[in-house]
Amino acid sequence: MAKASQYVATSQDDQPSGVVANGTSAHHDQPPEDSMQLKKEISLLNGVCLIVGNMIGSGIFVSPKGVLMYSASYGLSLVVWAIGGLFSVFGALCYAELGTTIKKSGASYAYILEAFGELPAFVRLWTSLLIIEPTSQAVIAITFANYLVQPIFPSCEAPYLAGRLLAAVCICLLTFVNCAYVKWGTRVQDLSTYAKVLALIAVIIAGVVRLGQGHSENFVDSFEGSSWQAGDIALALYSALFSYSGWDTLNFVTEEIKNPERNLPLSIGISMPIVTVIYIMTNVAYYTVLSQTDILSSEAVAVSFADQVFGVMNWTIPLAVALSCFGGLNASILAASRLFFVGSREGHLPDAICMIHVKRFTPVPALLFNGAMALVYLCVEDIFKLINYYSFSYWFFVGMSIAGQLHLRWKDPSRERPLKLSIVFPVIFCLCTVFLVAVPLYSDPVNSAIGIAIAASGLPVYFLVVRVPERKRPQCLRRAVASVTRLIQIVSLSVLTEMDPDLQAKSQ
Repeated sequence: MAKASQYVATSQDDQPSGVVANGTSAHHDQPPEDSMQLKKEISLLNGVCLIVGNMIGSGIFVSPKGVLMYSASYGLSLVVWAIGGLFSVFGALCYAELGTTIKKSGASYAYILEAFGELPAFVRLWTSLLIIEPTSQAVIAITFANYLVQPIFPSCEAPYLAGRLLAAVCICLLTFVNCAYVKWGTRVQDLSTYAKVLALIAVIIAGVVRLGQGHSENFVDSFEGSSWQAGDIALALYSALFSYSGWDTLNFVTEEIKNPERNLPLSIGISMPIVTVIYIMTNVAYYTVLSQTDILSSEAVAVSFADQVFGVMNWTIPLAVALSCFGGLNASILAASRLFFVGSREGHLPDAICMIHVKRFTPVPALLFNGAMALVYLCVEDIFKLINYYSFSYWFFVGMSIAGQLHLRWKDPSRERPLKLSIVFPVIFCLCTVFLVAVPLYSDPVNSAIGIAIAASGLPVYFLVVRVPERKRPQCLRRAVASVTRLIQIVSLSVLTEMDPDLQAKSQ
């Protein structure tokens, strides 16, 4: 704390020397290594682990039965899993082009801002801040805690407070790890990804061995009883696509990727086939050992599988689920903090959130803000119901990002694009996202309407707060905000970030 006095605490009305109002360096000849910027520390391997680790969550272990429930047969469900993987590859490739064209962190928020302006981008940010990020992180942390305490309470339900406190400890620990060093966060991600992939490989090998021993009776007439109704197929595909979500994780940290023109698309190109093959083969293993009745009635499919196959080693699956949640939560914290960081840098959130630590170059205030929001949502007893509110919003904004890709192709055709896909990819994906937005409106109109209302609640905030010039805000409010900003800066030993001059010039 003694060293904090050598750094000037500021708000946007009192910028540090060499930084203009949007947090951009006024001295474009300043060497990047001497400037206050997030450092490029994410390698190709780190990028692959971030995507794979976030995509493979607890769902494939616990409840991969949504697809089977609606497709009603093993054969059709595997086809749906394959189609879901192919569709996700289309979306991921579109994001690879967007990420190498618009080299800003923040994923869909940054792309919508670039293509359509501030209002829709702020609504995207507001929805993430209010419901998507804190809710998903709290749910992952609770799932982690439940599987970790399960062996301690084998014959009864774990105490409510024990699970919530352990979830809070998990959020705080990972927030600290990511505040300390970016490398610490990526190492946690790498190790947890290795663990969950190895666990799924063990499941796959066990299933293949059973299949090789002649246990193929579940695949005889595998399409018998299939539900070919359009509504059921749509819901089955929607369930599969929800499991594939997370392929945009690396786009949240574009500014921290080493050589993003190469490593961003390469990470996506490596990750997507890995996840698709793992998902399909894991389901083949489940289907080899378990009947449809067993899968649809199981609370945790992988645990039921392990009870029949792994014997005394069945304890490894609950541990794998916990590690999977731990890695998924780490990736979510890393991505969400960068989203809030970029939102603050663009003037849509308080100034303090876009500061970085003066020595560790991590966005400490953004990470603390994200962690605090997740802890608040841990206090909501029925938090799992909140997940239902954002399915509509998630796919709507993903589709808007890809529509922005098409818009930029028309608006700025001469723009430098290190990776340029055929126009067929974004067109097909945009058409499919219309379907993905319509499905929750059809299957769950009440929760979808609540999700739309949550997104719309950002409109008055934008027009009454964000759009109001600083000079027109009450003097007492400006002083209070400046005092809080200064306090956060001193406590977290952080200063306002500077945008890479080359990046700024290319985005203009």
